[in-house]
Amino acid sequence: MSVRPPRQPLPPLNALRAFEAAARLGSFARAAEEIGVTPGAVAQQIRRLEDFVGVPLFRRLPQGVSLTDAAQAAAPRLEAAFHELAEAVGTLRASCGDRALTIAALPCIAQLWLAPRLGALQAAFPGLAVSISAMEEPPAGRQAAHDLALFYLHEPPPGASALPEDRLLPVCAPALAGRLAAPADLAGMPLLHDSVWRDHWSRWLRAEGLSRIDAGRGASYSLYALALDAALGGAGVLIGRHSLVARHLARRDLVAPFDRPLPSGDRLCILKSAGARPHPNRDAVADWLEASA
Repeated sequence: MSVRPPRQPLPPLNALRAFEAAARLGSFARAAEEIGVTPGAVAQQIRRLEDFVGVPLFRRLPQGVSLTDAAQAAAPRLEAAFHELAEAVGTLRASCGDRALTIAALPCIAQLWLAPRLGALQAAFPGLAVSISAMEEPPAGRQAAHDLALFYLHEPPPGASALPEDRLLPVCAPALAGRLAAPADLAGMPLLHDSVWRDHWSRWLRAEGLSRIDAGRGASYSLYALALDAALGGAGVLIGRHSLVARHLARRDLVAPFDRPLPSGDRLCILKSAGARPHPNRDAVADWLEASA
């Protein structure tokens, strides 16, 4: 009877996961954001892995961390191993005929562009289950298991569908619009900002030759949906992305007091996963989403 040698013991999977993410992203904080834990938890798992292997994996520096020589040699193989694991799990999930189609999206796109279309999408694809994940960056690495991803990009990658270039334009509640006869009247109005796109007001004002107006004043919101709610409530004038405010303009909940849109320089892109076993409805749903715009 043949006797197989015992399998080499492995450290806890969570420790390997924390190390792989931190090595790939170059940051405990970014690894924590991807995994969904605190930076302290990532540091603790990496210390457990260092204790297990008996060598340091990171140099702790005043301005961050860097990989040791031993970690640099191991990191690519570990990243490839996690990629293989993700592919294997994806194959298992794809074998389930009624699995949900997964979509990753920028939070504002998920809330303001995708969510209003879900009812019509379900009517077009009866019985289709959809799972949506909001994230700040397009999925990569293990997160790339999503069937589709919706993000604003300057240049769509090969294979992606892209809507026309987005436009920036001031929008406000109808009650405020009557006080705005010309763009220069914005000098006396509260300006509303999304904290990620804080430069949109300065870009639009500069294009109108109104750089003297303080583009930085007014309330800033960490979520675009909050800034939009403030505009709907009459709190001020928002520099709107047309793709996100179009339905409010159509319903006259918001109005654009000046017909002076500024090209945003990017467009909403519908990205398809590179996995070997996508959802059978992936391409059809991508086409439907593009046509719905």
